[in-house]
Amino acid sequence: MIEEDPDFSMREKQLCPVFPHCLPKRQYDVRMESGLPGKDQVNNMIIKEYITDNWGLLVLLAGFFLILSTDVHLERKIVHRIVLIVSLLFIYSVSCHLESYYGTLEHYSIMRAVLSAADYSLVSFILVNVALILFPGRKRWLYLPAVLNAAASFISIPTGIVFYFSEANVFGRGFLGVLPFFVCGFYLAYLAFELFVWRINQREDLALLVFVFLTSAACLVVPLYLDDSNTSWFYLTISINVMLYYIFLLQQYTKRDPLTNLLNRQSYYADMEKHGSAITAVVTMDMNGLKEINDTEGHAAGDVALKALADCFWRASNHSHRLYRIGGDEYVIMCLNSSEDEVRTLVEDIRKEVAKGPYSCSIGYAMRSGELTVEKTYQLADQMLYEKKKEFYFLSGKDRRKT
Repeated sequence: MIEEDPDFSMREKQLCPVFPHCLPKRQYDVRMESGLPGKDQVNNMIIKEYITDNWGLLVLLAGFFLILSTDVHLERKIVHRIVLIVSLLFIYSVSCHLESYYGTLEHYSIMRAVLSAADYSLVSFILVNVALILFPGRKRWLYLPAVLNAAASFISIPTGIVFYFSEANVFGRGFLGVLPFFVCGFYLAYLAFELFVWRINQREDLALLVFVFLTSAACLVVPLYLDDSNTSWFYLTISINVMLYYIFLLQQYTKRDPLTNLLNRQSYYADMEKHGSAITAVVTMDMNGLKEINDTEGHAAGDVALKALADCFWRASNHSHRLYRIGGDEYVIMCLNSSEDEVRTLVEDIRKEVAKGPYSCSIGYAMRSGELTVEKTYQLADQMLYEKKKEFYFLSGKDRRKT
């Protein structure tokens, strides 16, 4: 039998605000002492308090469900994962609220232990699903720490290995008491690592992911230093972040080409205005032989070829390059604050990347100088591309009209 720690302090109770059994007793104390007669009135009090404390969260989650039920843009896998997170956040908010109520009772109830184990488990499952939404290509092994944490938490109900409660309903930690915090820290560290190693050319795309990471970390850490710690910090912050990321994904459909994930023609025209004088060169690329592939192998094979070329352009570029697919097999790169030597290096790197695969493309470029507009610079680059394309078909002996 594990004995209660007599030196258990209020600061220990406040160690992690995302787990309500660590928090001091709420206003239920006064209401219970006032002698509410009857179980129904107590239940009504709990429901009323929950709705009052979580009205903003409930409106947000309900609206989110309505939006997701009519979504036609995102992959079903991503929608289902977002629905899962929203559902877990709702369940977690209810579990936290009920656990807070059981924490006001004079004597220990096993329901408090069950709810505490659920709280520990839900936080880690919410975080792992956030990680898998931000980086959907990652492996399912990420669930393993969350599963182990959940198993240890529920085993702790009879054994006390992670947490325990005395007969006087006082919370204490077992020898694995830091496990839930370690698992949460692991997922936050994983997100930080992925953001660090993830190579992304469009900086504004990275900005939102960094914001989601920082605010998610803050909702776990900042409340530790506040006297009025509240569990709503966690589930409200995560709910808002998931909503922001959903809006971010929808935004991608308005500015990116769905096949190649490069910026689209609409973004090309918008960026001409946005970046203005920072655009110092334009590079144009056009695939060779797309019609032949479509006619002999089918349009699906043509799509594979277009995507493969886009990947080559992506690998050859850096943060100062804006990549677009403006239609069919036509691609454009806007070079920001780049010298001609840097542009020539980009063109050569593109040729090297494309040469590694079974496809080919023609490339042209032009430097912007004086009063030359971006559109005129594009036309000059396109003229060079046209000459390169004629040279390709002359040397290959192919009829351009058939290829």
